[in-house]
Amino acid sequence: MNVSFFDQFSSPSFLGIPLVLVAMTFPALLLPSLDNRWITNRLSTLQLWFINLVTKQLMTPLDKKGHKWALILTSLMIFLLLINLLGLLPYTFTPTTQLSMNLALAFPLWLATLLTGLRNQPFISLA
Repeated sequence: MNVSFFDQFSSPSFLGIPLVLVAMTFPALLLPSLDNRWITNRLSTLQLWFINLVTKQLMTPLDKKGHKWALILTSLMIFLLLINLLGLLPYTFTPTTQLSMNLALAFPLWLATLLTGLRNQPFISLA
């Protein structure tokens, strides 16, 4: 069986459908749904507790200026956590192993942080 060294980086597919798309859309089913009930069920209570816990842990060390990043940072962390939790199931593929997905998620945040630092404090960020 002669396979190239880079064959491990190819995206797996099933019936011509890339499994990366399935793995990236599946965590949306784990997110809480909006309902107007006074009494919530156990699943929605657990989901809201988890989201509040993650938000508190991420935002505790930040000051008020850093809270502008709260929504995008919290949503990215929860998205990554849900995708990586799916990798604990046997015979599943986690798309965060792909370098392209890591770069697609990390590069915009890194660039935004860099440009914000250059705009607000140009001499300190160039040092």
